[in-house]
Amino acid sequence: MGYGFGGFLVVVGLVLALAVTDSISGVDLTMVGWIMTLVGVVILALTAISLNRTRGAHSVATTTHSDGTQSVSERRTEI
Repeated sequence: MGYGFGGFLVVVGLVLALAVTDSISGVDLTMVGWIMTLVGVVILALTAISLNRTRGAHSVATTTHSDGTQSVSERRTEI
């Protein structure tokens, strides 16, 4: 889903909740708008959390030995 879909739901939901004054028989557009806004905010939060979990620390160390050879060690830590 992602940021785009979540943002879209928030915008459309707020327009329905705050700006639309029309009515459809049997449908409360204001409540539908608030529900869409809430779902959009949840999607944005879940997207931010899931994308942040894939980040981690990355370090590379080069060691020079007494005979002139070098060795490279790579370390990754997941958060």
